[in-house]
Amino acid sequence: MYFDNAEGPVFRPPSEAHSFILRVTVGCSHNACTYCNMYKSVQFRTRPMNEIMDQIHAAKPYAMHIRRIFLADGNALVLATDKLLAILDALARTFPRLQRVACYAGPRDMLNKTPAELEALKAAGLKLVYYGLESGDDVVLSRVNKGVTAAESIEAGQRIVAAGIKLSVMIIAGLGGKEHSARHAANTARVVNAIRPQMLSALTLMLYRGSELLEQFESGRFAPLSPAEIMGELYELVSGIDLPPAEHCLFRSNHISNHIALAATLPKDKDRLLDDIAAARKELADVTDWDPYNNVE
Repeated sequence: MYFDNAEGPVFRPPSEAHSFILRVTVGCSHNACTYCNMYKSVQFRTRPMNEIMDQIHAAKPYAMHIRRIFLADGNALVLATDKLLAILDALARTFPRLQRVACYAGPRDMLNKTPAELEALKAAGLKLVYYGLESGDDVVLSRVNKGVTAAESIEAGQRIVAAGIKLSVMIIAGLGGKEHSARHAANTARVVNAIRPQMLSALTLMLYRGSELLEQFESGRFAPLSPAEIMGELYELVSGIDLPPAEHCLFRSNHISNHIALAATLPKDKDRLLDDIAAARKELADVTDWDPYNNVE
């Protein structure tokens, strides 16, 4: 549900399917990752408060049905904290049954918020942040132009967790290609262990039209993994995740990009999840007519 006719496409995580989508920015302030084409068609801008309040006012007749709100587009935390607090206050006053406000956040924007600012946002109603970590390996992060190092990625995630905001981390299986698959798996697991998010989603690399990574593939500079190789990489990644026994991290690979849907709670279900991944790898090994272009959107 959204009430907006601003330029550009609207994206949201699968778990926000029934949320009110409130676009507080248009596009993505970074918009330079080589694997992404989500916001290539639109110039980034922050929304003035009158545009934001118009959307809230349009949703007001449905106030008794709105319990979750997602702040779009690509990284709402780019907004100044006082503006975000004003938005959260307006949402709390308008929607009496509101239970959760969530948003995407880029690592630079997370790092630009002080611990006190993040704690204030949490107290005002920001309950969940979706963070596209993608990889925990410095080489892969550099090659895909993520804009941060692995150490900065860890600090960004830890700030959200320390503020008491739930953190959903997204990683992309296959992002390092054949050349960097092993280091991508090992170092991504290491970063996940350091952050200790409450949720972890594994997406599978898709080669999108208009993305620089697709151009690299077509020119022979990037070799993508086959479906079975994706499962092999995911097996190594999950094997390296070592969270404390008392932790409860929900693991999902139910995105449209995934070859096989997987679900578990880590670390409790780790052995079962590894068995499921191994079975999926064996099943996908029989796929002999795989074409990388089958993964192109």
